[in-house]
Amino acid sequence: MTEKKPQLQRKALRTRARARNKKPAFLRPESWRDAKFSESWRRPRGLDNKVRQKVKGWPASPSTGYKGPKIARGLHPSGYREVIVYNAEDVVAVDPNTQAIRIAHTVGKRKRALIIAEAEKLQIKILNATLIEEATEVEGEDAETEQETEKSEKSKEKKEKKPAKAKEDKSKAKKSKEKKK
Repeated sequence: MTEKKPQLQRKALRTRARARNKKPAFLRPESWRDAKFSESWRRPRGLDNKVRQKVKGWPASPSTGYKGPKIARGLHPSGYREVIVYNAEDVVAVDPNTQAIRIAHTVGKRKRALIIAEAEKLQIKILNATLIEEATEVEGEDAETEQETEKSEKSKEKKEKKPAKAKEDKSKAKKSKEKKK
C-alpha cells in the first residue's frame, strides 16, 4: 500500500513542527523543587500561585495563543485526517489520498475484519489495525493462563497433602520425647 500525501498536508506538518519548536515546555509548577511532583502539566489553582498569576520570571502556562496552526489541526502525525468508522459502508466514503480510518472501539471482531478487508481493497490506511494482532495474542495468553491455573490447583492439592505428613511427623516426635522421659 503506497502512502499518498498531498503537498498541502506535508506543508501543514512542517508548519506544525515549526510552531511546536517555538512553544515552551509547560512544566508543572514547583515540579523542579520536589521530586515527588512529576513534570507533566497540572493547572495551578492556588490563590497566590505565581504561574497562575502569570508573574514575570515564572514559567509560561498553556493558553489559546499557543494553539497550533489552523491547517494542521486534526491531522494525524502520518499526515492524514482521521475518520472514525463504525461499519464497512463508512469506509467507502473515505478519500484514500487525504484521509485515514480509525475503527471505533465499540466495533467487534467480525465487523472489524470486514472493515479491514474493505479498506485494504480500497487502499485506505488504517490507524489502529494493530489492535487485531493484540487481540489474537491475548487469546493465546488466555490458554496459557488456563494451564497455569490448572498447575496452581495441582500444587495446592500437593500442599494440602503435606500438612497431613507434617502432623504425623510431629506426633512421632512427641512419642520419641515421651520415651526419653
